[in-house]
Amino acid sequence: MDKNKKSNWMNTAYMVLPAAAILLVLAGWISFAFLNPRLMPGPVEVMHRFVKTFTKPVANTILFGHIWASLRRVLIGLIFAWVIGTSLGVLIGWNKNARAFLGSVLEVLRPIPPIAWIPLVIMWFGIGEFSKIFIVFIGTIFGLIVNTSAGIKLVDRINVDAGKIFGGNQRQILIDIVIPTALPSIFAGVRTSVSCGWTTVVAAEMLGAKEGLGSLVTKGWQGNDMALVLVAVISIAAIGALLSVILSKLEKVVCPWNNI
Repeated sequence: MDKNKKSNWMNTAYMVLPAAAILLVLAGWISFAFLNPRLMPGPVEVMHRFVKTFTKPVANTILFGHIWASLRRVLIGLIFAWVIGTSLGVLIGWNKNARAFLGSVLEVLRPIPPIAWIPLVIMWFGIGEFSKIFIVFIGTIFGLIVNTSAGIKLVDRINVDAGKIFGGNQRQILIDIVIPTALPSIFAGVRTSVSCGWTTVVAAEMLGAKEGLGSLVTKGWQGNDMALVLVAVISIAAIGALLSVILSKLEKVVCPWNNI
């Protein structure tokens, strides 16, 4: 009976604590806005500015248009990063020669922050769509390679040997045993890439874009419209949280054994 009460109390706490954290942030926001109205608009003012983005679009685009512009760039960059990054990760994790050849290059490029590439990419390709997508690609591919290669290398050797005993060749063992076993690590890289891609594209848009949430931040800052800045920032946070929830649900479907 005591265990049941403790379990019920913990379940209630898990439900209440997130709401309490949100209320605490909201209270801090209201307090700071009341004490510093020039620096921080309050929730009501931000809500009014949110509605205004539909009646008076920014750069001839409503808020949802800016959200879709950012999402489109992220999705295109991620698709290329997922295909190339996971392929290279599997190659590096499975093949010692590939690891020796590509590992040193990876270790040199991986620590470079994605934002550091922005000036170079703009110089090479200008400020068009390709530049923003390419920055997302650079900002996400290295994490995918590292997670995938680590997952491949951590596969229990006993499973590989068992596949050889039953007559499996290298390709069969890789596809049927190694990659499925490494899926949790691969999916961890996918989740990380989505969050990195989302933050990277916003930074890229702040330096030159007509559409996108990053451009809204820049326009609000340059026009001294802090309410618009907060509308963009809250949208960025909400979409990032939504993407995280979607990926968590998807992981339970793709890797159900990892959630037991």
